[in-house]
Amino acid sequence: MRVSKAQMAKNRSRLIAAAGRVMRKRGIAGIGIDTLASAAGMTHGAVYSQFAGKDELAAAAITQSLAESTAAWHEAASKAGSPGSPEYFNELVRHYVSRAHRDNPQSGCAVAALATDARRHGRRVWRAFSDHVTRLVDDLSAALAESHPDDEARRDAALVSMASMVGAIMLARAVEDPVLSDRILLTVRRRTTQPLRTRAI
Repeated sequence: MRVSKAQMAKNRSRLIAAAGRVMRKRGIAGIGIDTLASAAGMTHGAVYSQFAGKDELAAAAITQSLAESTAAWHEAASKAGSPGSPEYFNELVRHYVSRAHRDNPQSGCAVAALATDARRHGRRVWRAFSDHVTRLVDDLSAALAESHPDDEARRDAALVSMASMVGAIMLARAVEDPVLSDRILLTVRRRTTQPLRTRAI
């Protein structure tokens, strides 16, 4: 039976969403097309009707995860302050360097989940991952506008913050000791957040 264009688009979205969840939880290397198809409730033939192979699907999943995680990130931060304010930046840090993020890689940031996989799976995956990192650094840089008015200093601060935040999640997930894992998160969160300026009355 011929599949309509609308159904094809829906199937593609389901595959990308399912692949994003599975890859962020288990990595790219340890899973095959059959696993990804099963996660979406489809056959491996349905995957190949949409994508040339796992690398193309992985790149699409990374791109989609960027949109999802960035939207959740900014929604959380917008409740704390206006974009560019220390309050906004600090909430970005707290939202990222958190137990919830550590414990739920399938719904979290692809940078922390897939950093060790990015270069092993072809240029398409590497490019999608690199674009993801660039976007997150851009977001952090914009969030530092009030505390770092100089463009270069702000970019450097954003890079240091991103490296610290991603590293914190990766280490917190990797260690066996839950007390140490929590301490990694708490320490990096405390050292990365910006001091709040006292406002004149």
